[in-house]
Amino acid sequence: MSSNVIEDAVNVFTDGSSISTPRRQGGAALRIVVVNDAGNEEVTDIPLIGFRGATNQQMELYACIEAVKEAQRHPALDRMRRIAIHTDSMYVVGNYDRARFDWSRNGWRNRYGKAMSNAPQWKELVKVGMNAPKKVEFHWTKGHAKDEHNKAADKMAQAAAKAASRSPLSIVNVRRKTTEKSVELGSVGVHGQRFTIRVIVDEYLPLQRLYKYKYEVVSPKSPYRGNVDIIFSLALMSAGHTYYVLVNDNPKNPTVLKVIREVSRRGAATDAEPARLAEGKTEYHHRPP
Repeated sequence: MSSNVIEDAVNVFTDGSSISTPRRQGGAALRIVVVNDAGNEEVTDIPLIGFRGATNQQMELYACIEAVKEAQRHPALDRMRRIAIHTDSMYVVGNYDRARFDWSRNGWRNRYGKAMSNAPQWKELVKVGMNAPKKVEFHWTKGHAKDEHNKAADKMAQAAAKAASRSPLSIVNVRRKTTEKSVELGSVGVHGQRFTIRVIVDEYLPLQRLYKYKYEVVSPKSPYRGNVDIIFSLALMSAGHTYYVLVNDNPKNPTVLKVIREVSRRGAATDAEPARLAEGKTEYHHRPP
């Protein structure tokens, strides 16, 4: 018997996978393991249909959601004391209690007011976990380890990602970067300044009713020129477009306070915007529907 299998539990080994070639696709899979009265393992494999455009974190959460649901349907549940979810995602294991006790009570934001990613999946996981008829536990398993059940779930999840056919879990618009730098959280300091940014990715967060943006700084005189970071806003901006914006001064929750104007694609990005804005400034205060 595998050392990770718990005898008085419905064990579900989960895995989520995401590939980006040629386009991003995600998959997930489950392996249910129970120990029968003779002390032998009974194994059930459950491959899941993958999603187009899904990230690895979304798939790890989705796998755990489906794991709790499937465990409740298993005929051995009545004689078990608990549901044990085995995952190699520290993202899930390390944040489940925060999601239950903090994020869910704070509008799916952390203590600094920053919107948490994948809130719909976190909300669903908390819901199914708290409503389950038996205690739900999450156990971390080292990924790609020698555990046969973890390896089996990983193999099925990769296959599901390659064959993904379901619609994306969230609406995300993506454009190519013009910089060679990769996204680095905190690489752009926010201290109440105005500068010009180009949006690379725009995503609407329905539970928090705001937008999440990946962007690059294009102001020539900015010390952060070329850096790529993440920021949030109530204002609607579009991937591939360039904007002159005002940001807040809270690095724990970087936010675009105002979209002052959209910069013409034909116009060069400069730091001389304020002088021109004094004569005729256009401000955008679009709010999510």
